[in-house]
Amino acid sequence: MCRNSPRPIVLMIDEGDSAGNNQLFIDFLAQLRGYYLKRNKKPIFHSVILAGVYNIKNLKLKLRPESEHQYNSPWNIAANFDIDMSFSAGQIASMLEEYEADYHTGMDIPDVAEEIYQYTSGYPVLVSSICKRIDEGIAGSSSFEHPNQVWSKEGVEKAVAEILKESTPLFESMVKQLDQYEELYTIIEDILYQGRKIPFSPDEKSVSIGVMFGFLTERNGQVAIANRIFEMYLMNLFMTKEAINSEVFAKGGSDRPQFIKDNRLNMDLVLQKFVEYFDEIYNKRDAAFIEKYGRKFFLLYLKPIINGTGNYYIEAHTRDERRTDVIVDYIGEQFIVELKIWHGKEYNERGENQLAEYLDYYHKDKGYLLSFNFNQQKEIGVKEIQVCGKTIIEAVV
Repeated sequence: MCRNSPRPIVLMIDEGDSAGNNQLFIDFLAQLRGYYLKRNKKPIFHSVILAGVYNIKNLKLKLRPESEHQYNSPWNIAANFDIDMSFSAGQIASMLEEYEADYHTGMDIPDVAEEIYQYTSGYPVLVSSICKRIDEGIAGSSSFEHPNQVWSKEGVEKAVAEILKESTPLFESMVKQLDQYEELYTIIEDILYQGRKIPFSPDEKSVSIGVMFGFLTERNGQVAIANRIFEMYLMNLFMTKEAINSEVFAKGGSDRPQFIKDNRLNMDLVLQKFVEYFDEIYNKRDAAFIEKYGRKFFLLYLKPIINGTGNYYIEAHTRDERRTDVIVDYIGEQFIVELKIWHGKEYNERGENQLAEYLDYYHKDKGYLLSFNFNQQKEIGVKEIQVCGKTIIEAVV
């Protein structure tokens, strides 16, 4: 066939990484390699493409029936696949334009495309999932009776919330890899909870595995979660594991009724009650303990309050070891909460100004600042301040 073909022949093998434990498949790969080495004497496939997740050089194979699984391959060559498969906001907009031409929803295409991109970073499966959920599941439901209501930022938010409640093959694969690679789990947990800056190195095993499976990426030389939906899912996963035996999670759940009135979230009261509870339970803890776990405690307290109705995520662009911005979405309302470690009055004032700038970016007049202060002379409590024309509810624990 190869000899008589007028054009080069490409062999594509789907689900290549799932067959690593099949001895027949391993033998077939070895045979292909032998043919490749003799390609000048005997015609063979122009290229062999293994469609799957793993790089052929890192495929986890069982080379002999009695052997353990190893990172080895009968092939030691491979061409890099450098094509970016993710969509840009412009490409998402082009797809929405085609949809709009057929259904005439009246949507603001650039705004909806940008919102989808902000959640997905163009990850194809997630882009498709959001659009499918909006079109087939949310359109016509309560609060989304008209097409221009569902194809909106609120519609995208609703679709994301529903996707995060599902168990999908994509999320199941993510959990499987985290269970298998403990170091990868630790890296992601440190990024989410503590804002750790981890230098990106493609040769570090756990980082390489995370990138290969698509839920880690490189951003400004640092390891980052690939997109906001993955980050929200991972945060939910970690929170669920923590919540099983967490007193602070249970406290948030029991306090919830007083925070929700007429389907609106009273974030001022949330901070006030958290400060009271935190001071009562954790005031005697040492600074190192609070610095490491303080933000986790607030997120655990907040989760049952908004669970099932709202979402929250950590803003990747402002997260660091000293500062973390949490964006809370609750039935059309958005709350910006900055969590930070106290490092002196000057740093605190700078943080207030940063939050005011961030509120301006989000077109908000009010924001929230939660400071974990280790100063023995600190004044615990909640107060309202004005900074650069913005109202900031500042809570100190």
